[in-house]
Amino acid sequence: MAWTTHEVVNQTPELSDYNLYSTDAALQEGVARWAGQHEAVLRHHGERLGMRAGFSLAGDADRCPPRLETHDPQGNRVDRVHFHPAWHRFMRMAFLQGMHSGPWSTPGNGAHVARAAAYLMHGQVEAGSLCPTTMTFAAIPVLARQPWFDSIASLLYSTQYDERDLPLAEKTSMMVGMGLTEKQGGSDLRGNLTLAEPVAAHDGVYRLRGHKWFFSSPSSDVHLVLARSAAGLSCFYVPRWLEDGVRNAIVVMRLKDKLGNRSNASAEVEFQDASGLLVGEEGRGLPILLEMASYTRLDCVLGSAALLRQALVRAMHHARHRIAFGQTLIRQPLMQSVLMDLCLESEAATQLALRLAQACDGADDATEQAFRRILTPAAKFWVCKRSVEAIAECMEILGGNGYIEEGPLARLYREAPVNSIWEGSGNVMCLDVLRAIRREPESAAMLFDKLEADCAQDGVLQPRLQALRVLLGGTSVDLEAAARHVAQEIVLLVQAVLMRRHAPATLADAFVQSRFNGGGRVYGLVATPNALDSMFERAWPEQK
Repeated sequence: MAWTTHEVVNQTPELSDYNLYSTDAALQEGVARWAGQHEAVLRHHGERLGMRAGFSLAGDADRCPPRLETHDPQGNRVDRVHFHPAWHRFMRMAFLQGMHSGPWSTPGNGAHVARAAAYLMHGQVEAGSLCPTTMTFAAIPVLARQPWFDSIASLLYSTQYDERDLPLAEKTSMMVGMGLTEKQGGSDLRGNLTLAEPVAAHDGVYRLRGHKWFFSSPSSDVHLVLARSAAGLSCFYVPRWLEDGVRNAIVVMRLKDKLGNRSNASAEVEFQDASGLLVGEEGRGLPILLEMASYTRLDCVLGSAALLRQALVRAMHHARHRIAFGQTLIRQPLMQSVLMDLCLESEAATQLALRLAQACDGADDATEQAFRRILTPAAKFWVCKRSVEAIAECMEILGGNGYIEEGPLARLYREAPVNSIWEGSGNVMCLDVLRAIRREPESAAMLFDKLEADCAQDGVLQPRLQALRVLLGGTSVDLEAAARHVAQEIVLLVQAVLMRRHAPATLADAFVQSRFNGGGRVYGLVATPNALDSMFERAWPEQK
C-alpha cells in the first residue's frame, strides 16, 4: 500500500483545450463589427491555439531558450541560432495565419483587424514568436516601395515558414529583423556610430562597420539596419547571405540573457564591412523607421492586451474553483471588486487595440491617420504599463501557485515589461504623443474634435476632455513634464468612448466610474455593479 499523508483537494483543475476565440466576447464582437468575413478562420485558429499541447509547448520554448553556435565542427564561422522545436511550431502557425504579411499580400476590408485578432490569440499562448512576425510585417510596406521589391515579394508573402539557414534563392519564405540600437545610444538613435560607406562599383551598395547592442531575431534572412552615411542616418537592407552564397560579414558576439521573451533570440553583433543595400533616400533612415514603428508599436499594444487577457482568464478560472474561508473566491466581495476591475482593464485594452487595427484598414482617411498617429504611442505607453500591474494582480489571485514557474502566470509576468521597453520606452512614447500634437496640429484637431462630439453628452467625460485641452495649451516646459498625464488622459477618454459604444452599458458605466470618479492605480477600489455575474460570464464563460 502506498504511503500517503494527505489527499489532494481544493486545487484548481488544469485549464486547456478551450477556444480562445469563442470564449472572448469582446474579440468576437470586434471581428463581427470590422472583419466579419474572417470569423470562421479566426474561430478555427482560436481552437488550435487553445489545445493542451500548445500551452505545454509554449512552456518548453520558454524553458529551452535559443542557443548560439558560433563555429561548425570544421572551425568555420557560422553564427547559427538553434531554437527549440516548439518555437518553430509557433512560427509555422503564425505564418499559416498570415500574421507576418496578410494585410499586405491580401489587402481588403478588415484585413488588419483580422490579423490583430489572430495576434491577440497567439500572444496569449506564446509571445516570443511574435517578435520576428512583427518586424517582418512592419518592414513590408517600406520594402514594397523599393525598385527591387519584386525579387523578394513572393518570399515575404509566402505562408510556408522556412527555418533553414540558407541563401534566399534556396528558400520558400523569409523573415526580416531589425538592427537599430547601439551601446552608447539606446533609444537616442541619433547617437548611432555604425558607419556606412558606398561601394563605388555598385550603385546603392554600402559597406557597414560598427555594432548593434540589440539585433532582433538574428536568424532572420535580412535585417533593416540604421547606419550613418555621408548624408546622415540611413536605412540599409542587410542580408544574412549574399547572392554568391557567402555569408555576410555579420558576427554574432552573444545572445542576450533576458528576463522574459526567452524563446526569442536577441543578439549583439558586429558588422565587419558587411554588405548593405540602401533603402529609400540616403539620410532619411529615421523617417523610414518611424513609419515602421507605427506598426511595431501597435503590435506592442496587441501583445500586452494578449498577455493581460490570458492572465485574466487564468485568474478567473482559479477564482471559480478555489475555495477559501468556506466559499469560492469568485463569491467573495473584495475579490469580486478586484476581478471586475481586471475585466474592465482587459476589455478596454482589447477594444482599443482592435480600434487601432481598424484605423490601419482605413489608412487613406485623414481622421483615421490622425487617430493612428496620436493614439498608437499613447496606447503603447498606457496599455503596456497597465498590463504589468494587472498581470501581477492576477498572479496574486493564484497566490503561491501563481508565482511558481510550473504554471503560466510567472512566464506571462516576465514577458509583460518587454512591450513597454522595446520600440520606445514609456517616456519616449509620451513625448512622441506631444510631438505629434505640435507638429501635426490639423491631425490633433481632427482627433480632439471627434472626441468632443463623442463626449458632448457625458457629464463625466466632457469636463476631463476640456481640462486636457486647457493643459495642451500651456507652456512647452510644463507640457513636457506632464506628458505622461496627457497620454493617460487621451487613452482613457478613447477607451471610455469605445466602451460606451461597443460594450454593455453596465461595463461602460463601471469603466467610467472606476477610471474617472475615484478609482486608482490599484485594482479593486470601486464598488461592484449589480450585474456582476453577467460581467464575469462575458469576460470568461464558465467552462463546463
